[in-house]
Amino acid sequence: MGKLTTHVLDTARGCPAKGISLELWKLSESEQKILLKTTVTNSDGRTDSPLLTENLAVGIYELVFIVGDYFASYSDELPNPPFLHRVPIQFGIADTTTHYHVPLLVSPWSYSTYRGS
Repeated sequence: MGKLTTHVLDTARGCPAKGISLELWKLSESEQKILLKTTVTNSDGRTDSPLLTENLAVGIYELVFIVGDYFASYSDELPNPPFLHRVPIQFGIADTTTHYHVPLLVSPWSYSTYRGS
């Protein structure tokens, strides 16, 4: 059975990003967004359980990481509004029998992602 997971690493502080709120959306064929889940990262920068397992379906999804609030809680020297507040990552799931892992490496000024394992 396939699943979807994520992991957030704070590259500015060199540690897992604990307490980042995130939203998981599915895009319909008409690209209308349907909210599937909201959750928060734990002390390891991961969610306590996979984002999707039995409801994993072929399609386009979007993870939105609310990083602005996270970084504001660690520094009062950041601009207001922050350079990065919400980081959206759209990705496709083509095979529902495999593991899709979407990590986010983020600082107050940049981010990157890749398909993890």
